[in-house]
Amino acid sequence: MHTVFVRLFLLSALVLSLAGCATSGEHAVGETPLAHAAPADNGPPQETWTGGLVLLPQPREVAVTSKVFRVSTSQVYVTNGMDVAFVERLVPHVNDVLDTIGLGEPGPRECAVEVNIDRVKAPRPEGYLIEVTPDAVRITGHDAAGVFHAVMTLRQIARQCAGTGSLPCLRIEDWPDFPNRGVMIDVARCKVPEMETLYALVDKLAELKCNQLQMYTEHTFAYRDHHTVWEDASPMTAAQIRALDAYCRDRFIELVPNQNSFGHMDRWLRLPAYAHLAETRGGSDLCPIDPGSIALLENMYDDLLPCFSSGQVNVGCDETWSLGKGRSKAACEARGVGRVYFEFLMKIRDLCRKHGKTMQFWGDIIMNHPALIPEIPEGVTAMEWGYEANHPFAEHGAKFAQSGIPFYVVPGTSSWNSLVGRTDNALANLRNAAENGLANGAIGYLVTDWGDGGHWQFQPVSYLPFAYAAALSWAVAENKDIDLERAVNVHWFEDRAGVMAGLAHDLGNAHLKSGVTFGNNTIYYRLLQHRIDGPLDDRCTKQGLLDVIAEVDRVMARLPEADMRCADAALIRAEFELAASLVRIACRLGIARVDAGNVGTAGIPADARARLADELAPLIPEFRQLWLARNRSGGLKESAGHFERLLSMLRDGS
Repeated sequence: MHTVFVRLFLLSALVLSLAGCATSGEHAVGETPLAHAAPADNGPPQETWTGGLVLLPQPREVAVTSKVFRVSTSQVYVTNGMDVAFVERLVPHVNDVLDTIGLGEPGPRECAVEVNIDRVKAPRPEGYLIEVTPDAVRITGHDAAGVFHAVMTLRQIARQCAGTGSLPCLRIEDWPDFPNRGVMIDVARCKVPEMETLYALVDKLAELKCNQLQMYTEHTFAYRDHHTVWEDASPMTAAQIRALDAYCRDRFIELVPNQNSFGHMDRWLRLPAYAHLAETRGGSDLCPIDPGSIALLENMYDDLLPCFSSGQVNVGCDETWSLGKGRSKAACEARGVGRVYFEFLMKIRDLCRKHGKTMQFWGDIIMNHPALIPEIPEGVTAMEWGYEANHPFAEHGAKFAQSGIPFYVVPGTSSWNSLVGRTDNALANLRNAAENGLANGAIGYLVTDWGDGGHWQFQPVSYLPFAYAAALSWAVAENKDIDLERAVNVHWFEDRAGVMAGLAHDLGNAHLKSGVTFGNNTIYYRLLQHRIDGPLDDRCTKQGLLDVIAEVDRVMARLPEADMRCADAALIRAEFELAASLVRIACRLGIARVDAGNVGTAGIPADARARLADELAPLIPEFRQLWLARNRSGGLKESAGHFERLLSMLRDGS
C-alpha cells in the first residue's frame, strides 16, 4: 500500500510540474524521483554485464560495454519536449523497467533516467536512441512513439537483468523499415477473445513494436439493428471496442476496423432477413447491383466505424467467388466481372470517406483484373495477401507500385487448418513478404492469423510467427536471420530452460513427416474434418502417419523440461498437450482408414472405430475447457461440433 501511495503522489507531482512549465510557453520539463520495489533475491548486482543480450526485434545498431548503470533509490525521471498526457502514460512503463531490474547498491551520486524528443539525434519517425552510461539512462525519441519503443527495448533488457540492480552500459540506435506494422486476428470464425486475452496480446505486440491491430469481422460486432446475426456469437460491443481502442492508443497501436463487406457474408445471407441480398441463393457474396447491399453496409458502418479512432478501415472484399454467376450475371457480361466488382468497391469507398476513413481492401480480385489497378483512386490502400512460401509478393507488389497505389504486404501465420502450425511455410512466407514488400515500397506489413475450419489452433501456436513478423516488419536485414527461438523463449514464453520455442517450431513441422502437404491446410484437418468420407490422398501412407506420431512423441517429450515464467505458462502447456493429442488421433484415424483399404471413416471396422472413439471422447470436453480459458463461449458449439460429428460417425458408423 505504501509503494502505491508513493507512486501516485510522485506522478501527481510530475504532472503539476509539467503543467506549470507548459503555461510558460517553454518545453514541458519535469523532474521527480521514482519509488521502486525491493530487489529480487537473485544475488548481488553485477559488476559487469556478460550475458548474451537478445532483443526482439533486433535493433539496427547495438554496442554493449562491460560497465554498468546501477539503479538507486535516488532515481530521477526527467522529461523534455513531451506533453503531460504522454508522461502520465509513460511513467508506469518506466517504473516497470526499473522494478524488474531491482535496486543495486546506492551510488555516490544521483542517477537519472532522462527522456527527450530530439529529431536531430533521432531523425527518423518512430526512431529512438538509448544511451546507458554509469551515470544515467538517456532515451531520445524522434517522437512520442519513438520514446515508447525505446522504453519497450529497455523492458526487454531489464528482463535479462532482473534482480541485479544494474543495466549494461550500451548504445542502441533504431528505427523501423515499414511505417505500418500490424497483426490481424480472426474474430469471425468462432473465436471471439475475452477482453483480458486482447489486452495481453496488445501488451506483447507493443513490446514487439507493432503499431497496428485488426480484428477480422463478419458478424461478431453487436450491430444495433442486426441482433439476429450476432445473437449467438458473443460479439464485441461498441463499449468494448472503445475500451480496446483506448488501450491500444496508450501503447501506440492503431486499432483498425476490419469488416468484410462483399464476400464472406454467408452468416448474414443465410438468414431470411438478408437472403434477398445474396448474389446466388445460399451463397456468401452480396449482390453488387442491388441497392440494398450498399444500404446494408452504410447502416453497418454508421454503427461500427465511430467506435474506432483510426483513420483507416479494412473492408475486405476478397474471394467473391459467385460474382457474375447469379443476379449480376447480365451486368458482368455487359461490363465485365472486374468492372462490376470495381464499381461496387468504389461505392464502399464513398461510405468510408463519409466517416473520414481511408479504405483498405484485399487485393486478390483486382489482381485478376490488372488493367483496373491504375484506376484505383487516392485514399485507397491495397492489401496484397498470400500465405504460401512462394507467393508472388515481388510480382504483385511491383504492379501496385508501378501504378502508385499504396499497399501492404499481408502474409500469414500458417496456423489455421493446422492444429499446431506449418512452421517452415510460415517463416518463409513471412520473410518473402518482408523482403519483397520493402523492395517495392510497401507502406505496411500485416500478418494474418485466420480461424478457418472451426478455429481449432490455440493462440500460442501463432507466437513464433507473430514474433518473426514483428521483427521483420521493424527491420528486415537485421532480423531475417535472427535466433528466433531464443528470442521467443526469452521474451514471450519466458522459458529459462530455452525449450518451448523450439518445441513449438518442431511440432509445427511434424506434418512434413507424412509426405503429404497442402496449401492452407495440413493432413490433420483432412483426416478430422475436411475429407472424412471417401478415399484419402494417394500420397497418404501408413508409414508416413506413423512417422508423424513418432515425431510428435519425440517433440512433446521435451515439454516437461520447459521452465516458462510467463503468466499463462500452465495454460500453454495444456494447450500444446491437447493439440498434440489431436494430431495423434488424426494420424491413427488415417492409419485405420488405410488399413481398411483407403476408405472413408465410416468404412473402418467397428472395433477400430470404437477404439478411436474412446480416444477422442475425453479430448472434446478438454477442448471446450481450454477454449474458454482465452475466448468467449459464442462459436464454441460450432467449433466443437466438428469433433462431435466425427465422434458420432466413429460410434455409429454413419
